[in-house]
Amino acid sequence: MAIRIMLVDNDLNHMDAVKQYFSSSSSISVVKTFASGEEALNHLNDDYDWLIVNYLLSGVDGITILAKMKELNIKRKVIVTSEYISGDMIASMEVYKPEYLFKKPFSLSSLEDAIKRVSNQPKENKNNDLKIEITNLLHSLGIPSHIKGYTYIREGIEMMYNDSHLIGAITKELYPTIASKYQTTSSRVERAIRHAIEVSWMRGDYNLMEEIFGNSVDYDRAKPTNSEFLATLADRLKLNKEYV
Repeated sequence: MAIRIMLVDNDLNHMDAVKQYFSSSSSISVVKTFASGEEALNHLNDDYDWLIVNYLLSGVDGITILAKMKELNIKRKVIVTSEYISGDMIASMEVYKPEYLFKKPFSLSSLEDAIKRVSNQPKENKNNDLKIEITNLLHSLGIPSHIKGYTYIREGIEMMYNDSHLIGAITKELYPTIASKYQTTSSRVERAIRHAIEVSWMRGDYNLMEEIFGNSVDYDRAKPTNSEFLATLADRLKLNKEYV
């Protein structure tokens, strides 16, 4: 049976693109679309599996819709989309536990993958989803996947996410653990991570960096240290209740 989607977004072009993308799919079907939150409120109990809702709807916004679903105890899987993402926004959604938060623009293939992954796997199996979230975040920050530092950063973020004490033990524990796994040395791990951060600062989205790193970024694009970079991204991921 196809996974049924209800889509709520005031961007009509985006809604058309999503409908067109899934029009030939045998596993996912867009069954309802609404251009306003007011309309959607009257259909929250309808027959669908996933709600994809834009956070920044005019009038009745996305967070109001999620609050109404919680009030009515309506159980659906939820993806929130938004043109921008901030720490305050993520914190405001913690109580509603959406499956994902997608920053526009995003590829519809990644949306499809996310829906299929959650629908086909038990929610308790969170490890693969965490890896994918880390990967998407690093790509958004402009770190190419072919350099060694990318792999080491991905490992380091996951380690810090699962064990917060590593924030104060990056040299004594984190680097050696990664070095052992990839048959290299701690000093090479440290240098490769530092190089990847430098690449990110040269080619990444400055606004996203400023949003994530706050005071670690100034007009000179001053780079955070390796430990600041890993710890900040690990902490950001923890705000997403899918992994908490």
